[in-house]
Formats: sequence, C-alpha cells, structure tokens
Amino acid sequence: MFEMASNWYKKRFSDPHAVTLIFLLSAIALSIYFFADILMPLLVAIVFAYLLERPVTAMTAHKIPRTLSVVIVLTVSGAVLMLVTFGILPSVWHQIVSLSADMPEMLAQGQQYLLSLPEKYPSYVNAEQIQSVTDGAKTHVIELGQNIVSQSFKSLVNLVALMIYVILVPLLIFFFLKDKRLLVDGATRFIPANRRLASQVWAEMNVQITNYIRGKVIEIVIVGGISYIAFSILGLAYATLLSVLVGLSVLIPFIGAAIVTIPVFLVGLFQWGLTPEFGYLVLVYSVIQALDGNLLVPLLFSEAVNLHPTSIIVAVLLFGGLWGFWGVFFAIPLATLVKAVVNAMSKRNSIQVEEPAEL
Repeated sequence: MFEMASNWYKKRFSDPHAVTLIFLLSAIALSIYFFADILMPLLVAIVFAYLLERPVTAMTAHKIPRTLSVVIVLTVSGAVLMLVTFGILPSVWHQIVSLSADMPEMLAQGQQYLLSLPEKYPSYVNAEQIQSVTDGAKTHVIELGQNIVSQSFKSLVNLVALMIYVILVPLLIFFFLKDKRLLVDGATRFIPANRRLASQVWAEMNVQITNYIRGKVIEIVIVGGISYIAFSILGLAYATLLSVLVGLSVLIPFIGAAIVTIPVFLVGLFQWGLTPEFGYLVLVYSVIQALDGNLLVPLLFSEAVNLHPTSIIVAVLLFGGLWGFWGVFFAIPLATLVKAVVNAMSKRNSIQVEEPAEL
C-alpha cells in the first residue's frame, strides 16, 4: 500500500510545475479560509475590479488614457450604486418591517385554515398535529422578529466598519484597475519560475471569472427587474422585497430558486388564497424561472465550461460551507477551477506517457 501511494505521488508530483500549482492553490485556499474577515475588503474590491475591467478596456481602446477611463467608470458606477442604495434599499427595508408586523396575522390565518383540516380530513389529520405545527411556527416567527431587531442594532454597531468599506474598497478598485499590469507583474515575482501549469490554469480561470461575475450581475438585474414588473402588475404585496429576493436567488444555482419560491407563494397565498390571482402568480413566476434557466443562463454563460448540475450543487454546498457567501457566489468558478486543474494534470500525465523512453 505504501509503495503504491509512493509511486502515485512520484508520478503526479515529480514535475516541479505541478508542485508549484498545488502550492499556489493551497496557499490561496488557506489564506482565504483563515483570514477571510481581514481579506474581505480585498475580495470585494477584486470582484468589482473584474466587473469594471471590460468598460475600462473598451474606453482605452478608443485612445482614452487608462487613468481617465478608470475615473469615469468609477464615477458612473458610484452614481448607479448610490441610486440603488437610496432608491431601492429603503423600500426593501420598509417592506421587511411591514412583513414582520403582518406575520402574526398571516400566522393566524394559516392556523385557522389548518384547524379546519381535522374536520375535513379526520382520517389523515388530527388536532394535536395541527397544534404542534402552529406552536412551532409561532416560535420561528418570534425568533425571526427578534433577529430582525438585533440585526438593526448590529448594523448600527457596524457603522464604523461600513465607513471603512466605503473608503477603502473604492481606493482598492481604483488602484487595481489603474495599475493592473504593474500589480500582476509584481505578484509574479513571488511565484517560482516553474509555473507553466499555473499559468495555463490562470489563463483559463481569468476568462471564466470575468464572464461569470459580469453574467451574474446582468442576470440579477434582469431577473429582479422582470420579477418586480410582474409582481407590481399582479398587485402582489411586498413586490420590491420579493423581486430583490428572486434576483439574488440566482447566486445559488437550483437551490436559490427553490428557496425563494416559498416566500413568494406564501405571500400570494395569504393575500389571495386559492383564487385565480394566485394561479396567475404561480404561472408568471414559473415562466420567469423557466426563461432564466433555459434562455438567459445559456445566453449569458455560453463561454463557461459545461458542468453537470450535480457538480454545481456539490460545489455550492462544499464551498459555501467553507467560505460562506463568497463560497456560494464563486461556486461555479471554483468548480471550473477544479476541473481546469484536473484537466491540466491529466494532459501533463498523458504527455509524459506518450514521450518515448530514452535509449
């Protein structure tokens, strides 16, 4: 067994290029795992830098100096972000508070409906089961309300940290965009010379991450915007809050859509009951999800490496458990990274096998 493991190790890691690749991946993973809180502003800035690199490159292609291009792009992006922050977030927060206040009434309506089930279906449902369900629901509603209040006070405590983000992250984005080539060249000085495989994987992942971040932002805006228009036309309560949830749900493939369906349908059910209006909501929401999965995603991520849905779900669970929100956000690129590393190592091994033995 030891000899087999030793032979496997020598075969896979005798190449210094492979050792460099594994060392770099391990160092990055451990740094993020143990220092995620410290590195969070850096990670946020990197995400925005990837998102804004394309318009900066487009402006420099028209003979506009890169520094001026960066300033223009950051100014426009900041204006859009401020519009979203002061235009949408207050409405979302107001609807969160309203929903929290309406939850007891919704719970009472649900309890009244559940208590009528033993009379309609005495062979399948009894009063003790209904009482157990309603007691558990009341407990969760109380806990949810307490969490909202505690998060409100917590957000006030973290106001200083928010101000640090407001100042530090834009500065990092500016320098990442302005001095991109200088920073990349400086970083490569600390990487060993035997980095052929690492360069191969990085070249593939650089394209994948750029396409993924840009595509996800566009998908969030389109899905959230269409959902808001549809919910507003239908007259659904809390349309802004629910449309934001639907838009953000695309960050978690498959799982996000399933989770956000619950509050959308529950709000519609409590508002309209089992009426044609609720049926219209189910139909419209199903059409939005179908168009997102079958039209929008293939269109936006056509350049991405194909991954099986099982691989995507496993990646979401694994990387989300390791790195939280950012692990979920980058689940698909990280899964693509694993696939790129495996492909690079397999190609290296196949080349070694095909090489003729020395005489």
